[in-house]
Amino acid sequence: MSTRVFVSQVALLLVVAVVGAVAVVWQERGRTDDDARERTTAVAVALAKTPSTADALRSLDPTARLLPVTDAVAEASGMDFIVVMRSDRTRYTHSDRSRIGGEFTGTVDRALRGETFTEIYTGTLGPSIRAVTPVYDENGTLVGLVSAGVTRARLADQVRRVVPVVVSVVLIGLVVAVGVSLIIERRLRRQTLGLTPDELRELYEHHDAVLHALAEGMIVFDAESRDGPAAVVNDEARRLLSLPDGPIMRGDLPVSLRGDDDLADEVHISGSRVLVANRQPVEAGSRRLGMVLTLRDRTELQEMLGELDAVRSLANALSAQAHEHANRMHSVVTMIELGRRDDAVDFATQQLTSSQGIVDQLSSAADPAVTALLVAKIAEAAAAGVEVTVAEGADLVGGPITPSESLTAVGNLVDNAVDAAGAGGWVEVDAGVSDGSWSLRVLDSGPGMADEEFARACDRGYSTKFADDRVHGRGLGLTLLSQLARRRGGTLTVHRDPSTVELVLPLGSEGD
Repeated sequence: MSTRVFVSQVALLLVVAVVGAVAVVWQERGRTDDDARERTTAVAVALAKTPSTADALRSLDPTARLLPVTDAVAEASGMDFIVVMRSDRTRYTHSDRSRIGGEFTGTVDRALRGETFTEIYTGTLGPSIRAVTPVYDENGTLVGLVSAGVTRARLADQVRRVVPVVVSVVLIGLVVAVGVSLIIERRLRRQTLGLTPDELRELYEHHDAVLHALAEGMIVFDAESRDGPAAVVNDEARRLLSLPDGPIMRGDLPVSLRGDDDLADEVHISGSRVLVANRQPVEAGSRRLGMVLTLRDRTELQEMLGELDAVRSLANALSAQAHEHANRMHSVVTMIELGRRDDAVDFATQQLTSSQGIVDQLSSAADPAVTALLVAKIAEAAAAGVEVTVAEGADLVGGPITPSESLTAVGNLVDNAVDAAGAGGWVEVDAGVSDGSWSLRVLDSGPGMADEEFARACDRGYSTKFADDRVHGRGLGLTLLSQLARRRGGTLTVHRDPSTVELVLPLGSEGD
């Protein structure tokens, strides 16, 4: 392609050079003709107004008196001929002496009427530009005419003297232009990698088709336009981020995605979606070309991971509870073997009463699955030295939330609270309906979360336990709950004194 462009440029330059040279020569010829008209007019008028010219025309031998003067003026002014004549066209002077006494062959009618004019006429010396003017005596009587002229041959010589200069300038300009075109051709060859226009078009079509067919969102910013508009925004990126049609500026992106720092599989929340973002620079050698942001939709996967995490937590809690029951049964069996039957009955009755009390309290306050989860969590937390209780009158079933979402919400909030409270701490679960909204509150004796830390946990996923928890689906509990709150038009907030995380959902906002 670059070679074709170079050849086209050279051909265009040649045409422009030739046309330019012809135009300059043509303009020079016109300028020379105009100059000839002005000079011939000036010489003719100057001679006609000289008193000696009128006196000579009235003398007995006008030629003798006029010829030396016209010869001197013609040589000094560059005229090819100066003819002084009577009004009947009879010549008294001429550069060709044989023409003296003959009849002037040019136009004189306008001069006889008192005008001074110029014309191009083919006379005895060939084509020429000549001026003709009347001669008056001191009484204003027309006594003759003066004609001064320059042949076209002399004018052509003047133009020909200009042609070498014009050609030299054109050639120098052409050489410079071709050199610049060669530099551009080489640069273009490097930039296009030697591809032809058809290959570039095909490459663009494939590139465009691939970008729009990608299952991942992609946004590319050039290094020169840091704030936008983005060089590339594919369809999936517009869908995931709910971007409008047309150019996209960096300010159109969610706040958490506007930076320049590198990202690697970082979780971000955009509206009701959980996105995994990767951002890295595009470089060529040591030069930075821009930045590429890719987005993957993990909404459904993260919801399933949240549910799986709740089920896994339930299984772990039930396992711990089963282990605790095994220990208690072992104690009962040992008491019976030692013959302490009454003590064994009292111990078993006491444990049964305690467990039954928790179940009785939760049977009307929560779904059976949530009840089983809380019973297991209470036992698991007790093993870790944390007391978990459910507030009197708590209503875990009166909210606009599905059983699966209840497992995710309660399981994640209780786990976080138990971790925050630590050994010797306490956790309380409360829920209820108030002012048209249902709220789930989990309080603990821990230090609580700062607003900035809480916002980070809600927007990007966060864990204080494992550095790569987010990669494996952990540390996303608050992220999923924040997404649930946004989807239902509710809120997820954190408070201190005591440390509390509260999920508030408006009634009637059942899942879509």
